Amino acid sequence: MTSENNPAVLVENRGNVAVITINRPDARNAVNSAVANGLGIALEQADQNPEIRAIVLTGAGDKSFCAGADLKAIASGEGINPTDKAHRKWGFAGTVSHAISTPLIAAVNGTALGGGTELVLSADLAIAAERATFGLPEVKRGLIAGAGGAFRIVEALPKKIGMEILLTGRAITATQAADLGLINHVVPDAEVLDAAIVLAEEIAANAPLAVQASKRLAQGIVDREVPGETAQWSANTKEIMTVFSSKDAREGPRAFAEKRAPVWRAE
Repeated sequence: MTSENNPAVLVENRGNVAVITINRPDARNAVNSAVANGLGIALEQADQNPEIRAIVLTGAGDKSFCAGADLKAIASGEGINPTDKAHRKWGFAGTVSHAISTPLIAAVNGTALGGGTELVLSADLAIAAERATFGLPEVKRGLIAGAGGAFRIVEALPKKIGMEILLTGRAITATQAADLGLINHVVPDAEVLDAAIVLAEEIAANAPLAVQASKRLAQGIVDREVPGETAQWSANTKEIMTVFSSKDAREGPRAFAEKRAPVWRAE
């Protein structure tokens, strides 16, 4: 639940840096439609604001950066997509296919599993707390990492390492993530947001047009899209339709909720 006094996404501009916080700590900052709405719009507004030269994304509380999709919202029929259909092109959490020019830094303050890791993969840079963990456990639930994780993890890491993380569903520590190059730095838990802001301020001190052009070139952004990912997103959609409609996709979450081992049927 959210309200005007307790919004799902908080935005604070600190000089030339926008700090955007997913504000659902009681739900481990899982993404529902309110988060998708708020986060997508916040990123868009920051990107259109000439005074904002870098963005930091983090999660509220001290346990989770983002737990991925809100399964309770999905089960209740609330859904996790933006309510404005025009914003759905921005992808999961209004972020994963939202091709902004302003550099985005993830300040990973806790667990970042599933969609949380996919948000990190969407960011340009990432600073993690020592307690942070990363992983794509979808295959353990009969699902796939459908918010870009399945193809981005093998681009972000040496392919066989990425494949191991993707196919085992195993989580890794912040130190392991830094050693592999998935994130930039690991810092003490209490310092993660400050460290991300320091990095953002260093970027913001540079010439903004040059920084934005450099990001677009590095990320393959053309006219606010990433043409190089078009075929992968198309294939991603087809695989989601097949896997998410399977009996195994229903069995995985059910077994997780019932705290038992799933019985896979490959159908």
